[in-house]
Amino acid sequence: MEERNVASFVLSESTHTLILDTWEQQFPGLVAGFTLRTGGQSDAPFASQNMGLHVGDDPQRVTENRRLLCERINMPFDVWTCADQVHGKNVQQITRHHAGAGKDRLDDCIQATDGLHTEEHGILLASFYADCVPLYFFDPKSGAIGLAHAGWKGTVARIAKEMIEAFAKRYDSKAEELLVAIGPAIGGCCYEVDDRIIDQVKQTALSWMESVTPLASGKYLLDLPKLNRLVMTECGVPEEHIVSTDLCTSCHTDLFFSHRKEGGKTGRMASFIGWRK
Repeated sequence: MEERNVASFVLSESTHTLILDTWEQQFPGLVAGFTLRTGGQSDAPFASQNMGLHVGDDPQRVTENRRLLCERINMPFDVWTCADQVHGKNVQQITRHHAGAGKDRLDDCIQATDGLHTEEHGILLASFYADCVPLYFFDPKSGAIGLAHAGWKGTVARIAKEMIEAFAKRYDSKAEELLVAIGPAIGGCCYEVDDRIIDQVKQTALSWMESVTPLASGKYLLDLPKLNRLVMTECGVPEEHIVSTDLCTSCHTDLFFSHRKEGGKTGRMASFIGWRK
């Protein structure tokens, strides 16, 4: 097995996933990671481990890709739980009643939601990406876990803050005790935006300018992972509690799908987190 460390993620080419190795080793029973584009059943332009049912791929192949992932991480496919992501800031608590929502059909997933969280064991939370920012949340005290999908709209709407506040309300979590991970996303090296987006970025975090590089063209390079980090530290999450990878999805299309780099016709990776029973 070829593996290399990427911050607190471990890239395993044999299992076609990035694993949050630090969390998994410290907390036995926890599974958390991010899929690669390789190792699945889908054909081009979704080749090969496409996890998204909403992109025009053969639904049976997508379902098989999800089943394969569950086998690799030793979680039952029946507890795969996901949402209809709309680039918003809505987050929802997931209970045993929701387990399996959206696992093989679009019409029974959690509706209009970009953040999922739970404290129950035996549920696998999943969400989907092709440049947007995957955020992972974990409270070691209560065992509560969560995922947030943060594109530029969700980021400027401060979905990270919504998750932190949901953890405080539902699980009595303290921001200074939370652990957070930022997965692969399009980086500040590649994500070019205009004033329309930057005007909203300016309302997102007091230190927003740390995430922006002006270009001679009058446009900007926006570091969305950095902007989410700024939101979370301003909410009280200690900098040392946030781990990330510097892998850019646009730079590394050998590993990841990239909506921007591939002209919009591509597959989706999945972030996932759950407790084995």
